[in-house]
Amino acid sequence: MTRILVILPALNEGQSIATTVQSIQSHIPTADVVVINDGSNDNTAQQAESVGAIVLNMPYNVGIGAAVQTGFKFAAEQNYDIVVRNDGDGQHAPDGIKRLLASIKSDAADVVIGSRFVGETGDYGTPLARRMGITILATLLSKITGQKITDPTSGFCAFNRKAILLFAKLYPHDYPEPEAIVISHRTGLRQIEIPVTMKPREHGNSSITPVRSVYYMIKVVLAILINLLRQRPTV
Repeated sequence: MTRILVILPALNEGQSIATTVQSIQSHIPTADVVVINDGSNDNTAQQAESVGAIVLNMPYNVGIGAAVQTGFKFAAEQNYDIVVRNDGDGQHAPDGIKRLLASIKSDAADVVIGSRFVGETGDYGTPLARRMGITILATLLSKITGQKITDPTSGFCAFNRKAILLFAKLYPHDYPEPEAIVISHRTGLRQIEIPVTMKPREHGNSSITPVRSVYYMIKVVLAILINLLRQRPTV
């Protein structure tokens, strides 16, 4: 049997994490779900454990990249064949996991990225400032990789064993999704985008404001360019 692990990084998602885990379990009952509790000061860990998720507690808030890499390290050590990365806020419609898994199982790619901008119904209405930043990053990454990238900040992805081993060893910490696309490309991993649906947050507020969107874009562009100057990574 193919061993599947769904990684959910979560910071203060106590109101939504149990529902998110249960929704994933109902769609992919054979998968294990690990919640990376990234220094939450609410009941995120308890809520996740109450519905049967594996919970890894960070000693403090280490950030999204380090939290996700913790999940990859766990997957590598426990010999999982496929990892799906989801978010703990419930924005990623779990029925998309089956499409991500199908692409990995058919060996269509090593990394499959769920894009809200492929097709016509996936985007719930991304704010304009953030959409502009995404467009700039998508244009830059498309030129670097030589393939069309539409959703470089998507946190809804699937990875085969080769990609798991790579990202257990090397995963960007500050703004991981766009940088991970560059790392995958430079390592020679095959990556594709498929259409998925993203929903509005049911609880809490996004940390990404219009000002932070501009800051994010500038900083991640610099990080991507610096990444291109580094030694080519290997699996």
